[in-house]
Amino acid sequence: QLVIGLVVDQMRWDYLEKFKPYFTNGGFNRLVGEGYNCDNTLITHMPTYTAVGHAGIYTGSYPSIHGIVGNNWTDRITGKPVYCTDDASVSGVGSDNDAGKMSPRNMLANTVGDQLHLSNQYQSKVIGISIKDRSAIFPAGHSANAAYWFDENTGKFITSSYYMNQLPSWVDAFNSLKLADQLMKQDWSLSNKLLNNSSIATQDNEPYEKDFPGLKGHVFPYHLDSIKSGKYKSFKYTPYGNTYTFEFAKKAIAQEQLGHHTVTDFLTLSMSSPDYVGHTFGPNSLELLDTYVRLDAELANFLQYLDSAVGKGKYLLFLTADHGVANNPEFLKAHHEQGGNYETAALMAELNDSLNRQFGVSKKVIAIENSQLYLRASIDSATLDNDEKIRTYLVELLQRKPYILHAFQLTNQTNNLLPERLRTAVSNSYFFKRSGDIMIIPNAGWQDGNGKGSTHGVWNPYDAHIPLIWFGWKIRSGHDNHEYHMSDIAPTLSALLHIQMPNGAMGQVINEIVK
Repeated sequence: QLVIGLVVDQMRWDYLEKFKPYFTNGGFNRLVGEGYNCDNTLITHMPTYTAVGHAGIYTGSYPSIHGIVGNNWTDRITGKPVYCTDDASVSGVGSDNDAGKMSPRNMLANTVGDQLHLSNQYQSKVIGISIKDRSAIFPAGHSANAAYWFDENTGKFITSSYYMNQLPSWVDAFNSLKLADQLMKQDWSLSNKLLNNSSIATQDNEPYEKDFPGLKGHVFPYHLDSIKSGKYKSFKYTPYGNTYTFEFAKKAIAQEQLGHHTVTDFLTLSMSSPDYVGHTFGPNSLELLDTYVRLDAELANFLQYLDSAVGKGKYLLFLTADHGVANNPEFLKAHHEQGGNYETAALMAELNDSLNRQFGVSKKVIAIENSQLYLRASIDSATLDNDEKIRTYLVELLQRKPYILHAFQLTNQTNNLLPERLRTAVSNSYFFKRSGDIMIIPNAGWQDGNGKGSTHGVWNPYDAHIPLIWFGWKIRSGHDNHEYHMSDIAPTLSALLHIQMPNGAMGQVINEIVK
């Protein structure tokens, strides 16, 4: 009756085991115990970022096909920066600022939701929900009935004129409750389950953590009610963002009667707050652990709601992640592990200075995004040969950096000596109009940053090994360690629903799920 795609933003696979002692029986542990766990699911594209992951999950494809090469990129034709869901041709609905000027038009392939619509003449309801715009828009697809995301300026769920001209009355009613304001009146304190728990080795107030946005310091408890300026932006960095998202999802299921039509409905949910918390405090922080303890309780409550509102065995839920996250390099070094930080802004300035001295060109490197250098294109054909010399020179400079494992021209991939898996991830992700000129791959444990918090984006298992659990309708319990890929999710879901897979799908059906 209803399919729910649940993506936890920045969830590494190992969290299922690492945090298991602190979970209830009704949340993550219920999914693992009653569902089918594909333990060895990998991402085979780069960068491992939010927009790329959400597009990949639901299209079953890669950036080379669906075109979403990052959250941001530089257009190779115009030289202008692009945000993945920006669309100046639409206007916000429920918002009078730029937060609503979004659509899925930059995604060049369709999704499982689109194929579900095509299978039954658009009778299904397909709705996407997330705090982040890109995490609501890309999963829901091109023909979605709606996609809703959070406006950090107003503290409300909004959409765009791509989907509708005005918000449904139930969305207005939900927004009028001002739930974000209510939740921000609470302190964020450490959960009772974690207080005075002697088994927890993690310490609060680690030097590698960033300060909580809007407050000074990074120690429990966080007095959220004291934040006056930008409080809705700060709201995203709390576990209460998950509460807010689940409550809105329940309201959507009830008001849109999802799961109670003669055809299958589809709800895509993405929990964004774990990503904000992980970036700020890192994956080895008490804040991150507490976020997952609270998320587990929210998930248990949501599953109970689905059992009641839709019915046990009548809904199919899959849980996965758009990417993982690296351990903080300072945390690693404190334990004699290798790792470090570099800053792309400083690297770009250094490279441009060197090019100016060597070739007399100014600001040739116009951006470093998605671990790629974008070079200002030459118009005069007489300078093309010089451009090739510049690219070769840049690769040689980059390869001398102690933190760079490999550097190579993206248009000359056949000459690099990368292992097969890494070479495949690079080729899966190259899209000429939106990709850069030169790719850099840092050493394991190294990341672009200032030593605080953490990030993601590379091919390594800490960023690319994600959870994948199938639960509910026609799903038997079990698990295996066969290698599966993010791109296999959409073809497998299509096979379960007996519909054509998305039009750019490159993955394979997971037979253990459909047999």
